[in-house]
Amino acid sequence: MDNTAQTLPLRDGAAIPQMGLGVMYVPEGTLPALMREAAKVGYRHFDTATVYGNEGEVGEGLRSLDLDRSEVFVTTKLQDGMHGYDNALRAFDASEALIGSIDLYLIHWPQPAKDLYAESWRALVRLQEEGRVRSIGVANFTPDMIDRITAETGVAPVINQVELHPRFQQRELRAYNAAKGILTQAWSPLEHGLILKQEAVIEIAQRLGRSAAQVVLRWHIQSGLVVIPKAADAKHLADNFAAWDFELSEADMTRISALDQNQSSFGLDPNVYQSDRGRIEA
Repeated sequence: MDNTAQTLPLRDGAAIPQMGLGVMYVPEGTLPALMREAAKVGYRHFDTATVYGNEGEVGEGLRSLDLDRSEVFVTTKLQDGMHGYDNALRAFDASEALIGSIDLYLIHWPQPAKDLYAESWRALVRLQEEGRVRSIGVANFTPDMIDRITAETGVAPVINQVELHPRFQQRELRAYNAAKGILTQAWSPLEHGLILKQEAVIEIAQRLGRSAAQVVLRWHIQSGLVVIPKAADAKHLADNFAAWDFELSEADMTRISALDQNQSSFGLDPNVYQSDRGRIEA
């Protein structure tokens, strides 16, 4: 078996590794070494955001990998305090200076009360047209929001990154994304560990001789989702990545899918969430 994650095609012709490493909360000073270890395991996809405060370490880690840059996929996100056309362009400049080339740039949260996400999207479209970023997408957007930015620019996002795990499966949103040719990407795919305590997950893991995390990540993979679990050490990196080594039966997939409560575990509603984190002063 290939020891790197398989890829899924994006609507713009690029491809994204289906499993990546989310680097939120990685302790300061440890990320470059963690990225090198992840690359040894087989990870080729790293997901960060300006608000995580570690884009510089991501850039350092990328430069230290024994891989050609074309073999690695890097995502970062527009911070909440920099919405609007000019601000989004400035924010991208700052991220690019820290990371280097960026494969996928996302609007992190729509913040509809500000009514600036469409202008922010226009900036991302420009960045793509100028060849400064390969792919552009969104995070935490509803169908209505995606319809709006697509109608105003003629460009649809390639991906929508949202909270998604077996207890919050976002089925209607996933169906919408699929119908529009937009990939769905799961943040917090392990629900900060809460899903690993579910009896159904534990029983399936014990029967298969797998960890609970591997079972849940395998559910994501077989559901066609892009998934970015977090890990802070070599053991967890390898454990999560071993989700590629087996398959769940249809019965196991159905049992895990039956855990859906259709409710966010973290109370973050894209329709009301608002923040000014990460504002860059002129």
